[in-house]
Amino acid sequence: MSNNNDVVILKSILERKRQELASTLSQDEYFERFTFEELLKDYDLSYDELLSNQVDGKDDGGIDGFFMFLNNEILNKDLDLASIKKNPLIEVYLIQAKSSSSFGEKPIETLMATIEDIFDLGKNIADIKDFYNAQVIEKVELFRKTYLDLAIKHIQVKITYVYASQGDTENIHIKVKNKADNLCSKTEKFFTGCEVKFEFTGARELLKNTRQEKTYSLKLKFLENYISTDEDNYVVLTRLDEYYNFVTDEGSLRKYLFESNVRDYQGNVEVNIDIKNTLASKDTDIDFWWLNNGITILASKATIAGKTITLDDVQIVNGLQTTNSIYEYMNTLAKVDDKRAILVKIIVANKLEARDRIIKATNFQTPVPAASLRATEPIQRDIEDYFLNKDWFYDRRKNYYKNIGKLLKE
Repeated sequence: MSNNNDVVILKSILERKRQELASTLSQDEYFERFTFEELLKDYDLSYDELLSNQVDGKDDGGIDGFFMFLNNEILNKDLDLASIKKNPLIEVYLIQAKSSSSFGEKPIETLMATIEDIFDLGKNIADIKDFYNAQVIEKVELFRKTYLDLAIKHIQVKITYVYASQGDTENIHIKVKNKADNLCSKTEKFFTGCEVKFEFTGARELLKNTRQEKTYSLKLKFLENYISTDEDNYVVLTRLDEYYNFVTDEGSLRKYLFESNVRDYQGNVEVNIDIKNTLASKDTDIDFWWLNNGITILASKATIAGKTITLDDVQIVNGLQTTNSIYEYMNTLAKVDDKRAILVKIIVANKLEARDRIIKATNFQTPVPAASLRATEPIQRDIEDYFLNKDWFYDRRKNYYKNIGKLLKE
């Protein structure tokens, strides 16, 4: 895909999200907010946390976002540093978000001067207060206090500079790259053993970020012993109510678990009616899992402790119809005290090619149109995002827009 196509699709996504979530912000202001959220999505920050670490404006020293994390938790002044154990890690992200179509030297040059004041612990805060706004000074004070308080515990420092624009990272001028390298070299001198890196993020990278699901961990309780031939696959039986708890959050179905599924819920088709009838029968002589093919889950990591398995980055790639039927049944009829079980197959797979092969294989077991197996391809997502901004709905996954209540227009 050419960079021009990346920019067109990204602009479409940005404008749609801005209209939906923050229509009072200008396009430049929303680009900044969007960049923070996408680049730091693995930290699962709230809107308040995103806003409280936004420092741009007059006297910002070239910094738009000043984010700090201590042992993967957002750093704030209320954090109890006394409870922190040995070898803590403080991560600092200094983000510049410019909605321009290229990468220039000036933003990096501005940062080069700023870091002398931020990271030189010998400089008195009172001497630099007149040069930076209150938000920047607050972050500098917090960083210094945290670093000095935890120095005795051998604190480690990781600093990441991010320069984001709608430009093409494959066409950055050598002078710009050299200035970024010099900034990193200069920063490394402030802290022994400090890890420093500079990231250029353009339209293509931001678009890729929007495709990436947040990392998360979910726990599933299972019955008795599990079956496993190695550390990369497991077969477990779990109670229907435990599975319901696994796929819901405060009573709502976790829709993001099905992003890799090739089709959406099919409603009252024959197979789903059969599943619902089986659930409603509550037959004590025949367990539910005897009559159902079960669920297939992909995860990036699986850890077992007792009778609980913790899974990272869960995607349910086969069993969406069963899951929705269980969800409806538990919501309307049972909720609790159903001791029947469901069979769950768990596969740990991190390579994209392997994940795609598993998705395709598990969905070939039941009739699925060949076109549906292409639903998770990047180009299909790009088409969907582009048309959404035009108020058109591209049915990448069959019945998706019907199921969320979008009306058919002729």
